[in-house]
Amino acid sequence: MSAPTLETSRLILRPWRDADIPHWIAMHADARVMEFFPSTYSEEYAKEVAERLRVQLERDGHGWWIAEIKDGGRFAGTIALQEVPFEAHFTPAREIGWRLTRDAWGHGYATEGARAVLDYAFGEMGCNEIVSMTAEINARSRRVMERLGMTRECADDFDHPRLQEGDRLRRHVLYRLLAR
Repeated sequence: MSAPTLETSRLILRPWRDADIPHWIAMHADARVMEFFPSTYSEEYAKEVAERLRVQLERDGHGWWIAEIKDGGRFAGTIALQEVPFEAHFTPAREIGWRLTRDAWGHGYATEGARAVLDYAFGEMGCNEIVSMTAEINARSRRVMERLGMTRECADDFDHPRLQEGDRLRRHVLYRLLAR
């Protein structure tokens, strides 16, 4: 199944191209972009992840789309829709997420791109619910989730199973959105 290209007024969410890889690598080497992840990515690891995500998007018809700014065709990051890749009290579930280059922050691209992916998930894919999660201390992503109309119940918050006890990122918040 080939992944569709999704468009908003300012973005094109599309499958990967070879030219995206250097931008992906640079984004994951940026400590500010990766502030709420355990670490930045090495170039080799970033390339491995990019190839895996590229294949997944084409195979499944959803996954990690490249977010390209229409005005100028600039790489802005990624908008993702994937199965939650670990077990938790709320899985199995599909999650939406975003990772943008620093120069794409503050323009509403995460919200705009995520809305297009949510429309696709609830429409074409027939999903009933989408979740999103982040480290409790990640206020920027939490604001995007709230702008999307997602809601949080404190009882759903959890310790991320892939992070060690004592890690400042371990406590995660979970937001949910039901099909409209």
